[in-house]
Amino acid sequence: MTVDLYARSRFWAIHLTERPSVTGTEDEASFGPWLAEELQSNPVFGSAEIWTIPVAKGDPRHCVAMFLRGTGPQTVLLTGHFDTVTTQDYGDLRDLAIKPVELLRALRLRLDQTAQTPAEILAKADFSGDDFLPGRGLLDMKAGLAAGLAVAEQFAATSAPRGNLLFIAVPDEENASAGARAAAQRLADIAADRQISIVAAINLDAIADNGDGSAGRAIATGTVGKVLPTAFVVGVPTHSGFPLNGINAAVILAAIVAQVEWSADLTDSFSGQKGTPPSLLSLRDGKSGYDVTTPASAFATWNVIFYRRTPAEILTAFDSLCQTAIADVLDRLGARAGDGIGLPSVPIIRFSEVLECAKRLEPAILVRLADQADASLPLPERCRRATETVWAASGLAGPAVVTGFGSIPYLSAALTESDQGGALKHALQAAAKFAGAPVAVSDYFAGISDMSFFGEADPASLSIVAANTPLWETAVCWPDANLPAGIPTINIGPWGRDYHTPLERMHVGYAFDVLPKLLNDVVSRVVSA
Repeated sequence: MTVDLYARSRFWAIHLTERPSVTGTEDEASFGPWLAEELQSNPVFGSAEIWTIPVAKGDPRHCVAMFLRGTGPQTVLLTGHFDTVTTQDYGDLRDLAIKPVELLRALRLRLDQTAQTPAEILAKADFSGDDFLPGRGLLDMKAGLAAGLAVAEQFAATSAPRGNLLFIAVPDEENASAGARAAAQRLADIAADRQISIVAAINLDAIADNGDGSAGRAIATGTVGKVLPTAFVVGVPTHSGFPLNGINAAVILAAIVAQVEWSADLTDSFSGQKGTPPSLLSLRDGKSGYDVTTPASAFATWNVIFYRRTPAEILTAFDSLCQTAIADVLDRLGARAGDGIGLPSVPIIRFSEVLECAKRLEPAILVRLADQADASLPLPERCRRATETVWAASGLAGPAVVTGFGSIPYLSAALTESDQGGALKHALQAAAKFAGAPVAVSDYFAGISDMSFFGEADPASLSIVAANTPLWETAVCWPDANLPAGIPTINIGPWGRDYHTPLERMHVGYAFDVLPKLLNDVVSRVVSA
């Protein structure tokens, strides 16, 4: 039996998109059980094993897993996320945000009258024909899941197919990848229980391309990594009428901010291509209200993307940039103050060192941090508060700069030269030649992705992150084993434009025609290798 991959990809893409699943809402929590029921009610999946995987104890969100058995142990995992960003940005079109066909008509009418910006003018041209379809989450990334489900239907409809297929849809990618982390931890047990070998994973995430699609029609054999370096500056507060009597924490931090922004020292390049430079994500002082005392503390976070570097190398480079900035600003302040004003040194201290000092004075400091944690706050803010608490308990005195990390780490992952990695690379290169449209093979998926948790990343590189993330054990809760899963992982997904905006749209022909055929070909080649 042959499945109409175009029709089934289109059906699943619109069906999944029309079910809301905004991150952090009840809709995201209910989506997993709903999808499991949809799969169970599909006759073609009558012999499939379908179940849900809780993200964590007490967490209402679930991953959805489906196992289709063929012949032999070789198994390919198809995976992707079903959560989306908010629909509030659609304004008066919000009710149509997850109805692609109706939204297309509404956007055509609106853009015909109001298109002014370059993005709107391009969208107007895209929507003038049938090449693009809009909708919140359609591109990012329910169309990818849809293509995976169409391929799963073809696999299920085939008599005694070679190999096995495992499909897992996960929540929370738009926040902290709790779904992918939960699923990746279970893969070893899933394989052992079914006596299979998961030889490859294909992430189905979308690629953005504002051009002719040549960059979007791509298979990525790796993914970038991301860490969030932080700087907690402790100053010497003073009355603002006597500024020379203290050290303003906000001024020290401002100098660091200027030094780090777009710094080449934190820009990781690969194969001659310049990487993404670091960028400031948050900046605030420690004051809770207005007074005329200079800030006693200040805190900032940065987005740092990397390819081949390790978190240890990144933190070392970050510390060096901080030291340079401190030296420069102290020189300037000293020159302005004139003779007779001696400025103290401002040392760089890593969070792990501050924590050890605090433990000596207060052995139960970690318990206090757990008791004080407010799960409703973003993790970087919780790390700021924890750093403030640990500093106060350490017995150390300012001025100083405490460096560390403030969020979930995403490790870079790439195919290794293992037998499985080599077989996967050979299979995708062969499949790309026969995809029916030009498909490129690139080294890295440009954005952070769940590939970091499924792929062949180095778990040993996490030690520096664990030691210097204030709430590693209480909020990050990284497991001791099975993460990253260490499976050769690639990304094959739809392409389109402007995701996370009201103009989010997906290229129809690639998503419904080329993509499922390409996936099906890669899966067939891998399990036959």
